[in-house]
Amino acid sequence: MNAYGEGLPAYRTIRMTVQEGPIAAFADEEAWRARERYPTIVGMGLPVFVAATESERGGWEILGSAGDTPQSVRDSLGSHFRRLAKEAAEAGRAGDGKKYRAAYEKLDWVAVDELRVLGTRYRVVRVEQFIRLGPDGPEPPRPSDPDPGEVGEAHRLPSRIKGFVIDPYIGTGMAEGLLKFDLMQFVLKAGTAPPEVRGDSLRAVETHPGGVLLPAEFAIAECGGDGQWKPHSGAAPSPQAARDRLAVDFRVMTPIQQRLSEAEREEYARAADRLDEKRGAGIAVAGRRYRVARVEQLVRIGPDGPEGPRPSDFDPDPPIEAHTKQLREQGLLDDEDEDVSLELNEEVREIKRLMEKEEARRAAWKLRRRQRKQAARSSGPDRRTYPDPDSDSDPDSPPESDPAPGTP
Repeated sequence: MNAYGEGLPAYRTIRMTVQEGPIAAFADEEAWRARERYPTIVGMGLPVFVAATESERGGWEILGSAGDTPQSVRDSLGSHFRRLAKEAAEAGRAGDGKKYRAAYEKLDWVAVDELRVLGTRYRVVRVEQFIRLGPDGPEPPRPSDPDPGEVGEAHRLPSRIKGFVIDPYIGTGMAEGLLKFDLMQFVLKAGTAPPEVRGDSLRAVETHPGGVLLPAEFAIAECGGDGQWKPHSGAAPSPQAARDRLAVDFRVMTPIQQRLSEAEREEYARAADRLDEKRGAGIAVAGRRYRVARVEQLVRIGPDGPEGPRPSDFDPDPPIEAHTKQLREQGLLDDEDEDVSLELNEEVREIKRLMEKEEARRAAWKLRRRQRKQAARSSGPDRRTYPDPDSDSDPDSPPESDPAPGTP
């Protein structure tokens, strides 16, 4: 017997079930191995946010991809209501359209994190992100992790979390259940964050003691000369999407931000080429190591559902109409000046030039890749189109047969 009587509420329970099917069983086995090889769990940094709607079948359904701030998600929720208003008008449901219009107009002016529209609740939901660490660094993608999408095209694939239902009653495997338990206890240590941020972290364990794991995402981690790993990019939906971001960074942003010489630019471009060809877990360039790191995602759950933004969360932008009014009042926005010509500074022009060069390079690369595939098919089914990823000397490229790579 406990304070809740004979049983805990659903949001405070962790249902561990036998995972049916060979793929689910293999994924659970990989999760067990990860606990041994990468035993330390650390927060990735700032949270991300999603818009979700309460489902009639139970739980909360995620409406789209994640945003970096609560306001970015409020804006996307406003776009969602605009689409619903348009559909209602086309279907002759004027009353529904009026309700949806009132919802998006409110979001244009007020920073609100929950609305009820036509009897359905919508909420901005907070997602915490974590990375597992071991002696060799952050955990890379697992063999069972989906990695769809061609090089340079992974960003076009739909979000893995869109349509996901945040429901603590759904069972998980034993390893995932233990991971969920570990993450639900996670709080920021004293001295690692401002007092107001740590205070919100401590309160969340009390107000939202339950949790649901979202599908894992993938970020780039960087190991500098001091041997310490740190986040290099935000999370992406797939390992290939993370590689694509790093390749573009090597070819476009790094040369500008670090003011690289031509020889140094060529070194980073060659590293980006290796990323495209090998689709490996990591790369080394200019004395630094980069790795695709697996990111675990947790939504905290309380009596009223998933946790929303905390008071201390980074949320610098006001709603769009409120911001526009503020700019007009400050004289920074003139409605009559419709033909505004912005002179690009030298750095922006260089970014534009390198991005155009990158787009042309990727188009040529994809054409060559299709030609090589056609040649491979005409030569027989067993011919390899690309070199074996293990043949390269890159120390951060894991063997394909190893589900959780060892020391890179």
